[in-house]
Amino acid sequence: MESVQATKQRFGIIGNDKGLNRAVEKAIQVAPTDISVLVTGESGVGKESVPKIIHSLSHRKHGKYIAVNCGAIPEGTIDSELFGHEKGAFTGATQTRSGYFEEADGGTIFLDEVGELPLTTQVRLLRVLENGEFIKVGSSKVQKTNVRIVAATNVNMFEAIKKEKFREDLYYRLSTVEIHLPPLRERDEDIHLLFRKFASDFALKYKMPSIRLDDNAVQVLQKYRWSGNIRQLRNIAEQISVLEQTRSIDAATLRSYLPNVGDNLPAVVNQKKSESDFSNEREILYKVLFDMKSDLNDLKKLTLELMRNGDSDQVQSDNESLIQKIYGNDEEQAQYEEELEEQMEVLQIPEKHESTQHQPTPTVSEDKYSFAEEIEEEETLSLQDKEIELIKKSLERHNGKRKAAAEELGISERTLYRKIKQYDL
Repeated sequence: MESVQATKQRFGIIGNDKGLNRAVEKAIQVAPTDISVLVTGESGVGKESVPKIIHSLSHRKHGKYIAVNCGAIPEGTIDSELFGHEKGAFTGATQTRSGYFEEADGGTIFLDEVGELPLTTQVRLLRVLENGEFIKVGSSKVQKTNVRIVAATNVNMFEAIKKEKFREDLYYRLSTVEIHLPPLRERDEDIHLLFRKFASDFALKYKMPSIRLDDNAVQVLQKYRWSGNIRQLRNIAEQISVLEQTRSIDAATLRSYLPNVGDNLPAVVNQKKSESDFSNEREILYKVLFDMKSDLNDLKKLTLELMRNGDSDQVQSDNESLIQKIYGNDEEQAQYEEELEEQMEVLQIPEKHESTQHQPTPTVSEDKYSFAEEIEEEETLSLQDKEIELIKKSLERHNGKRKAAAEELGISERTLYRKIKQYDL
């Protein structure tokens, strides 16, 4: 069996991290078998190296090795890409086509980003894993294939299963052996080694001296979290190699190439709200609604008292208490009174104005608002319903004469006309 160190040299894998060495060791051990392997790890950690190791050290090494990025193929064509299709199976299918599973017969197929597969395709893939059978799109003929499947993903498979985005039975068939590659931030000693390797490669590629980091820059390099992992480190090394005139790089220069260098402190993020949080929010909402209902009931009672008794001191006192209860300060009280006047325009009693000029008093019987007693004081009756009822009864009392009805209600004839049109009376 090939050693871990020899395998790393053969496939250009840099680093001595224990987690990395364990992943390479597991790949070497499973290579001679035909069991399915699932490679897990964050994006950019180099997951594509594992299936190459497995294929090269297996008895299938002389067969085809096909790598498929499942996330890059449109959902409507992925079945055709993987399993092939018959001529005329869909619009544009002008000829029969072989899929990747047919082409890779006797070899290895690497399904990268397998977590992005549609559920319908997952069912087809499960059948291939169970008995090696598949059916082309638009065909009824069952075909056999003998392929070794190695899959990779950077998503949390248990979360995907919980959200019903990935089949649980397919996960367990794919992950007969699971190989995890650690993120770069957990491989402190390997970061500088990788940077030096990339710097040397780019110096050779662009025919220039290799860049070097001083001690402070090395510390900055190792403390950075590298959310993009090896891919991000390689990108930074290439940028500095091309753009910097000075070949010796200090910490300040390196920091200028690291995005969000100040935002890399660890933090605990609550991904979802607990059920108790939603329960508390509902309780608060219910309380607010009940308080609003109580205030509205008080307002309806006060309005009815105002219509019955006029502008008495007791009614005025109750009015001020209610407004203070709802708003709590003079400024909001004034705003509330203004809004109340607009909403209850038909219920307003003519205000008393201090003026030396004589104000004519309408000749209306003392019990002109007595018909308000006929309105039921139900809790669910809205102010609008009361307003409509008052207008109807006033019009009936005056045989449809709007001027007299408006005078009785204490509003202008124009306002009454607008109300009649608004409520389609």
